[in-house]
Amino acid sequence: MRRTAFMAAMVAMFHPAALQASSPPSSVASASKQRLVILSDIEADPDDTQSFVRLFLYANQIDLEGLVATTSVHMKQAVHADSIRSVIDAYGKVQPNLNLHEPGYPSAGRLHALVREGQPAYGMAAVGEGRDTAGSRLIVQAIEKDDPRPLWISVWGGANSLAQALYSLRATRSAEDVARLVSRLRVYTISDQDDSGAWIRRNFPALFYIVSPGGYGAGTWTGIHSRIEGIDNSVIDNDWLRDNIQQGHGPLGAAYPDVSYGMEGDTPAYLSLLPNGLSDPDHPDWGGWGGRYEFYVPAAAATDPNGFTGGVPIEQETRPIWTNATDAVAPLTRNATGRAVAPAERSIRDFRATLWRWRTDFQNDFAARMDWAIKAYKDANHPPKVQLAHPDRMTVKAGQRFFLSGLGTTDPDGDSLSYYWLHYPEVGGWASAIPSGIAPNIVTVDFTAPMVKERREAHFILSVTDKGTPPVTRYRRVIVTIEP
Repeated sequence: MRRTAFMAAMVAMFHPAALQASSPPSSVASASKQRLVILSDIEADPDDTQSFVRLFLYANQIDLEGLVATTSVHMKQAVHADSIRSVIDAYGKVQPNLNLHEPGYPSAGRLHALVREGQPAYGMAAVGEGRDTAGSRLIVQAIEKDDPRPLWISVWGGANSLAQALYSLRATRSAEDVARLVSRLRVYTISDQDDSGAWIRRNFPALFYIVSPGGYGAGTWTGIHSRIEGIDNSVIDNDWLRDNIQQGHGPLGAAYPDVSYGMEGDTPAYLSLLPNGLSDPDHPDWGGWGGRYEFYVPAAAATDPNGFTGGVPIEQETRPIWTNATDAVAPLTRNATGRAVAPAERSIRDFRATLWRWRTDFQNDFAARMDWAIKAYKDANHPPKVQLAHPDRMTVKAGQRFFLSGLGTTDPDGDSLSYYWLHYPEVGGWASAIPSGIAPNIVTVDFTAPMVKERREAHFILSVTDKGTPPVTRYRRVIVTIEP
């Protein structure tokens, strides 16, 4: 198509009779903060401290309601709330500077007031009548809080503080009240690090629960630090962490410990709650920085049953859970000349790919925010403001050519922007790739809807990356309904 004809089509593309905005509007771009309680076996492994350092850089984008020190199979008889407080102290020294870049960072005093201790004992042996702790009572209070938003429980170690809260609710409330309160909960656990997770899932079958049960080799969360042949692994290297996080980035960066087992294995438990335009937390099957998950009963044989668990028994799941999904990802390659980016010829199909496909983006975002801890606004990089030139839901007819556009996107630092559009075939109802009719790395692209015999949905992702240092990426998702 000649450029003049293409531009004419762009001008007219948002008003064809067959292209209709859906109603009501999608929740994809919802600005509501997620409520979050953290359960952490901090000091069992340095990665909990690493995850707290990153978390506090996003403390203005999440409503933190509890920071509970717990045990796990890796640390059965101690909790270390003081270690959480130490990271908060380091955060407090940079919090005023963080607020220069984005408003709303809570004071260190506000975060200190959220710290609690769970039982300094292991698993279900520490759950029962008279076993309430400051940590479990905080969880009950958060569940009962008069707030219409869901409450996320992010479990980085053992889950027995949550088990105790649910035990106490069941012992003191009617069955109807328990069902109502449980419906408010959303749980993401990093595998099962004590025997209480399986108990919770059996006894509260309606509870929204994300987990990769079984051996850690089956954990989607391992995609945050797995070295994958064929992709850029430099952003998880120790030298990268030294240069971008630990050294020369103030007291919070200095509090980030060296990797001992795996970098930030707990961080995926909250990554998809960050409002970057990509994920919808109530739809784990849509995918996001924390990975993608589907709702089914996994076979025990598929959960790495002979892999490392620290000794936690592996049980056959008794009901559907949100668990491992698989994506096929062709990593983007960056070219010295010609088209700036293009997908590699080889796709990598793996459950961990649902997470590592975004890893360069979320690591660069981490590095940019760590700069905020020490730099003036003018000297740091900030995320682009992604806009769509059309609704984020639309309806088209089978065989119809339609346009998607990020016209109107801006960058607060005036940086040049790169665009990339992709169809996410594992999400929605059309599993075959829908390629762009033109280069996918321009602001406005066209697609042709496939021929369908019944209504289907297709998800399209716009990634916008600025050319600041480090580059920062934001997204928008467009859900297209295709009618026969």
